[in-house]
Amino acid sequence: MNTEPIKSEINKGMTFLSTMLAFFPALVMLMIFVSFLGICYKPGIFTIITLLFSIYIFPLLVYQIHNKFFPIQEGISYLCGREYSPWWGSHQIQSIYITFPVFEAILRLIPGAFSSWLRLWGSSVGKNIYWTPKLEIADRGLIEVGDNVVFGHGVGIYAHIIKPKKENLLLYVKKVKIGSNVFIGACNNIAPGVNINNNTYIPISATFPIVK
Repeated sequence: MNTEPIKSEINKGMTFLSTMLAFFPALVMLMIFVSFLGICYKPGIFTIITLLFSIYIFPLLVYQIHNKFFPIQEGISYLCGREYSPWWGSHQIQSIYITFPVFEAILRLIPGAFSSWLRLWGSSVGKNIYWTPKLEIADRGLIEVGDNVVFGHGVGIYAHIIKPKKENLLLYVKKVKIGSNVFIGACNNIAPGVNINNNTYIPISATFPIVK
């Protein structure tokens, strides 16, 4: 799919805050690069903490502040126009983890760490969750997961969808809800608004329609 027309429309309709946050991933990359150089030049506990702060703490703090003033609203909205899109800003803050999934894949190797990580972003996550290292979550604050859930290889969870509509871009946002005692097979992509009931087994590459 050619995304250039979509990017062009978003750029034309950006507010000042949207434009500023569009540079946020580059800022985080710069912080990580400088921290890494610090470790190479003068390795020590301070430089290691600075690197970890740049990767994990700084984006999380900015997201929490952003969400306090601009909470994401579920439902239909438009990306182009004079109104600021909280989802767009939150997406820019999280994009470093989509671009470099290894940062979160490391957390998924530590029992309980990734679940705690998602809770810090605002998600509701139960206990005894197995997150496969190969997993993609686009909206960290928009999922609810019960207890005893297994995610298979290559599962993607997306609480938003964007599509062109006339001269604008329609954004639909809705939480993804997953019950308890659920197994989600490999290569499943879960769309916004999907609600998976308790005690559900989902085979490999099942299809989830968007729920409005």
